[in-house]
Amino acid sequence: MNVTIIGAGNMGRGIGTRFVAGGHSVTFVDANPEAAEKAVTDLKSAAKNGAKVSSASLGDVQLGDVVVLAVWYGTNIEIVKQLGDKLAGKVVVDIANPLNSTYDGLATAPDSSSAEDVAKAIASGAKVVKAFNTTFAGTLLAGQVAGQPLDVFIAGDDADAKDKVAQLAKDGGMRPVDAGPLNRARQIEGM
Repeated sequence: MNVTIIGAGNMGRGIGTRFVAGGHSVTFVDANPEAAEKAVTDLKSAAKNGAKVSSASLGDVQLGDVVVLAVWYGTNIEIVKQLGDKLAGKVVVDIANPLNSTYDGLATAPDSSSAEDVAKAIASGAKVVKAFNTTFAGTLLAGQVAGQPLDVFIAGDDADAKDKVAQLAKDGGMRPVDAGPLNRARQIEGM
C-alpha cells in the first residue's frame, strides 16, 4: 500500500517505521520540510520488500490509499478541511488524543471524539478510522515491548477501511484489535 503520513514528528516516524518495515511505501508531509526530509533519511534503512520513503508538501502531495493524520487535535480537523475533496475515497487514520489544556481530561464533548470530529469535517467519501493513539512513539520504533507485539486498537464504521489499517499493522509486526464502530474512539481516546 502507499501511505501518506501528515506529521513527521515522533509518532509519524514511529508509525512510518512499522509501515516501511512491513513493505509499504510512505510519503511524509510536514509543515517543516526539513522534518519530513529527516524522517525520510531516518526510515530508509528500515524499508523492506521494495518499500519507498519520500516527502512532499501538503499542496503537491499525491495522497496514498491511506492517509495518517499524525498531528495534534484541532490541527487534524484543519488539515482535512484544507485537503477537502482530495480525501474522497481515502482511508484517513486519526491518531490524536484530544487532551485539554491541563492534560487532565479530554477537549471533546462527552458524546464525541477526535475521530468523530474529523469525520464530521472531512469530505464526502472519505473513511475515517481511529488507530495508533494508544501506542507510544518509542515502542513503535522498536516494534514490540518485552518481546511482545504492540496492540493497535482500531475503530471505524467501514469494514474495508478497518481491514486496510489492520493489514498495515499486521505487516508491521503489530497485533490489530477491532474495537468496533467509530464512536468507540471515545473510549480508546480516554485510555
